[in-house]
Parts: sequence; C-alpha cells; structure tokens
Amino acid sequence: MADKGPREDTPLARIAAGLQEFYVAPYRRTFARARRDEDDLFMLLVFAETLGVPNPAACYTMELMPVMYERFHDWHRRMGMERSPLDHIGCC
Repeated sequence: MADKGPREDTPLARIAAGLQEFYVAPYRRTFARARRDEDDLFMLLVFAETLGVPNPAACYTMELMPVMYERFHDWHRRMGMERSPLDHIGCC
C-alpha cells in the first residue's frame, strides 16, 4: 500500500515543514502571551477567595489550590507583588 502524504525525508516534506514554520513563527509570541494571560486569570479565580475577593465558585476552585501552589510564586511576581499576599503560603 502506498503512502498518500509526503514522507519526512523528501524535499517536498522539508519545504512543507519550512512553510509551516514561516507561517506560524510570527504568531508564536502572541499565542504564548494569550495563554499566559488566561493562566493568570485562572490563577486569580482559584485564589480569589484567599485574596479576599468574593468568589461564587469557591467550593469548586478550592480543590485546585494544591495543584496551583507550585506556580503561585511565578504568578505573584508577574503580578507585581514582591512578597506572597497570602499568610499561609510563604514562597519568598
């Protein structure tokens, strides 16, 4: 049975990979920034009740807090807080 698509070692496949990179490369930074912004918003939602902001979904987001503790230090530094705003998380 013959393959219908180009193999990876053919010149056509290398050209296709190069074109793919050419079209995707300018937007890589934009997509990374958008993803980081979404992650920051999600982190704020998870820790909202702990930070003193009323959170209607606190009972659901409380389950996610242990998973998010690992990334909390990077998040609060990125938000411009030198020290952890939470009393029970001493990451700095």
